[in-house]
Amino acid sequence: MRLGLAILPLLALSACGGERERTPAEQRAEEDKAIAANEKPIPITPQPILFPDIEKNDLFGASCAFVPDGGGVGAIFLAMDTMGAMKIDDEIVRFAPDRGSAELPMGIRSNFDGKAWSVTLAISGDGEQTGIETTTYKAALTVRDAHEKIVYSANGSAQCGS
Repeated sequence: MRLGLAILPLLALSACGGERERTPAEQRAEEDKAIAANEKPIPITPQPILFPDIEKNDLFGASCAFVPDGGGVGAIFLAMDTMGAMKIDDEIVRFAPDRGSAELPMGIRSNFDGKAWSVTLAISGDGEQTGIETTTYKAALTVRDAHEKIVYSANGSAQCGS
């Protein structure tokens, strides 16, 4: 009986103990995250995805190709059903489609996630048929870093088709 009475106060104390103390490594990680969140975002400069890039990286198929206003005819982002692609520092960076995001023409999603960045392609209006199998829409592209800070944003057009 005395043993039961001795354990009771210990159980009561453990029940109201609240949060566990963080380890020094956890505290450091939390501090590093807070510092990084307050740093200025590092802008990126997407490059046009050219035909050799498409061939080399097998980027064929139905897509919405985003071209920024004043950016010529070279698409800087390809949104496809299975992935998104952007060229940064002469390398093709791939993104996974967010299946829970809004659906664009041809079943393509509006949001894409990558290792360092996430991309949102917003399309507006009914578009204008510009080819046998293509429609061009007004569009906007936004790229965010891991801290949700905008590192690239542009208005332009998205040509969707196969």
